[in-house]
Amino acid sequence: MIPTPEHNERMAKMTFASVYPHYVTKVEKKERTKDELHQVINWLTGFDDDKIQSLVNEGVTFEEFFAQAKLHPNAEMITGTICGYKIQEIDNPLTKQVRYLDKLVDELAKGKKMEKIMRDT
Repeated sequence: MIPTPEHNERMAKMTFASVYPHYVTKVEKKERTKDELHQVINWLTGFDDDKIQSLVNEGVTFEEFFAQAKLHPNAEMITGTICGYKIQEIDNPLTKQVRYLDKLVDELAKGKKMEKIMRDT
């Protein structure tokens, strides 16, 4: 499935703060921690705990969120399907970045080891 322009626009305008609590709930339900979630977000974006909280408090959109991020060089190693979309087939850079984050959260919730999630090579 390829995201439509409307889907890409919705992703760009969605706030990180609206999704973040769902990330926390998802990982905690599976006996992972908020600290581990932050470790994964830090790996992908370079944001520390204070910055993550600041972005939540500011209500930034995903467009603003990823504009401030310094994506990890190994982020392109994140592949697979999330929400029905094959990450490697998404051509919109922002939508791909949001799906990278979704995939990492999903892997964390599924119990993957941190070294695998963070694509340590």
